[in-house]
Order: sequence, then C-alpha cells, then structure tokens
Amino acid sequence: MLVRTLSTLECTKLLTANRIGHLACARDGQPYIVPLYYAHADNHLYAFSILGRKIDWMRANPLVSVQVDEHGPGRGWKSAIVEGRYEELPDTVGHKVQRDHAWAMLSKHADWWEPGALKPDTFPVSDHLPHVFFRILIGQVSGREAVQS
Repeated sequence: MLVRTLSTLECTKLLTANRIGHLACARDGQPYIVPLYYAHADNHLYAFSILGRKIDWMRANPLVSVQVDEHGPGRGWKSAIVEGRYEELPDTVGHKVQRDHAWAMLSKHADWWEPGALKPDTFPVSDHLPHVFFRILIGQVSGREAVQS
C-alpha cells in the first residue's frame, strides 16, 4: 500500500461527494463521536438533528471534528478530517437566510431528515418540535489516501 497526503482540493471533493461522516465533540475532557448526515457547501457542513447529547455538548464546546471516508478498489481508501466550529442556526429572523440555505442544501438529497429522527412537516419547522439546524464552519481540512502499489 502507498499512503499519500490529499490536497485541500481533494479533501473538499471527498466532502462534497459524500453525505455521512463521523462527528467528534468533547465536553469536560470526555470525547463523544456519532454518525452525521451532512451536506457540504461554501466552506460549511450543514446538518440537522433533534436535541440530545451532541447538541448539548457542541453548545458547551463548539470546537468539533468531522471524519469522512470512502473505500477504494481492493484495500484502498480515502479519508478527510475537518477541524471546525459548531454554529447553530436557530429559527429566528437573524438566522433565516442561513437556515433557509441549510434546508436547501440538505433537502437536495433523498431522506435527508432520517438521521435527525423526525421529518419536519413544513419549513420553517414548528417551534414545538425540537429540531436543530446547524453547520460546521470548516477551519482546516486534511486527508490521506491509500492505494494498492
């Protein structure tokens, strides 16, 4: 196997081509990692969730990482790591444009809402539902690729 470093452009293409990654967050020195369904656009990863541990932890510590990978031919693989910052997109006037953009990016893909557990009936999401739209501002991205030699 030959392992090489991916360029920023190659990492960006990997993020754009995929929809599922692994979100890592931490609170009080304890790491936590969960699957994340996302859409990549304009230096952000857009996502949707119901309230729970990951939202609580990201609110407490907005510094997060996201890992995305794909398998290649044989034993080959590619992996990208995003280091970024959690930004909640609340259903308020000041965040309407960003929230609408998150909705538009995510809803381009079939069943985008399933990892968030509950499909919103209409947009904007009603106040009585505990849905959270958020984005990860990409601060840095790095990656590697392994290919058969």
